Order: sequence, then structure tokens, then C-alpha cells
Amino acid sequence: MSTITRTLTNYWRIGIKEYFHQMQTIGDTKAGTLVGVDRLGNKYFENGEELPLRTRWVDYKNSDYDASHIEPGWHAWLAYTVDKAPSQDPSLAYTKRVWGDIDVKTIPNYTLTRGAYKPYSTTKSKITMWEPTAIERK
Repeated sequence: MSTITRTLTNYWRIGIKEYFHQMQTIGDTKAGTLVGVDRLGNKYFENGEELPLRTRWVDYKNSDYDASHIEPGWHAWLAYTVDKAPSQDPSLAYTKRVWGDIDVKTIPNYTLTRGAYKPYSTTKSKITMWEPTAIERK
């Protein structure tokens, strides 16, 4: 959370609609310049006046967002791995591969759902469970 003066300054910069949108999504107010938009509609912002390592952020298009909704080039920019955004550096921009997805949607992250990947072993176990054999009483 931020100070009241910072919150009021950002409220004055971004307006009432964006203020409530940010409070619902990220829980804080931030004002910055739009750096770019990816193919999924996510908006990426930057503000050098923020605290260190909090100067870049993403505004997801959907409210049900996931980390897999960020493209690799934009993820590298958000994590401060590269200095230029994919909108400024063509080597980081998204290019469709032959083996890639057919449509724009990415493969969602199924962790902690029924669709999560669960590996299984096809080899025989070296340890077998003990099964007791009891003789019936007479």
C-alpha cells in the first residue's frame, strides 16, 4: 500500500474510472506511461518514479488472469531481464512458429485443477507391499 499523498496524486493523474479498476485488480493505484499492448490485449506500463523493482506492471485484459497469459518477451521485460520492451525491440516480439498454437489463445496453466499433469510410472516397483495371509479358524 502507498501513502495518502501518492494515492491522491495517482487518482488525479489516472481519473476515477481507472482508479476503481486498479483498486479492484491490483489493490493499489499506479500512474505510468503505456509501453505496449500484446496480442492478447494485456497493457504494459512503466513509471520511473515508483519504488525500485515496482516500476513496470501489467494490466490484464481479463479479470481471470494467469501467469501464462504473458508472452515470453514481455515477461523478460517485466522481470528486468531486458531493458527494451518487445514493442521497441523486434527480437523480443512474438513470432508465430509452425508448431505453435493455431489460435491466439495460449495453453492455460492447469496447476491445482483436475486437468493438472500427473506423471505415472510404467516400471515395476522394486518394493512390493506385504499382504498378510491368515488361516481361517475352525
